[in-house]
Amino acid sequence: MKQLLATSALLYFASIAGAQSARTDRAAVANGESAFMRVGCFTCHGTVGHGGAAPRLAPNTLPLPGFTTWVRNGTPGWTVARGMPAFSASVISDADLADVRAYLASLAPPRPVADIPLLVP
Repeated sequence: MKQLLATSALLYFASIAGAQSARTDRAAVANGESAFMRVGCFTCHGTVGHGGAAPRLAPNTLPLPGFTTWVRNGTPGWTVARGMPAFSASVISDADLADVRAYLASLAPPRPVADIPLLVP
């Protein structure tokens, strides 16, 4: 009986932790999308991170340490025509960067070219 009670309690607390984690993940993704738009990342990377004037970021983005380093340092010798500018913590915080990464990782991959009728020969 004690073992059943202990197992039930463990499962109950695990389910609460899972639900809180899911809420936190959804909040991070929502905040990440907001930060992505607010800072202007979408102007080069597209609204869903699938690229445009700049490379595709979603859904296979860099691990957080590399992602943060890339955003903070940008491309050395950056120009409007080439590379990425650096974004300091005064522009986007580390917490918001982590949420942007969560947003990008949550996105579905783009459709294959063969599935887009106007692009199929």
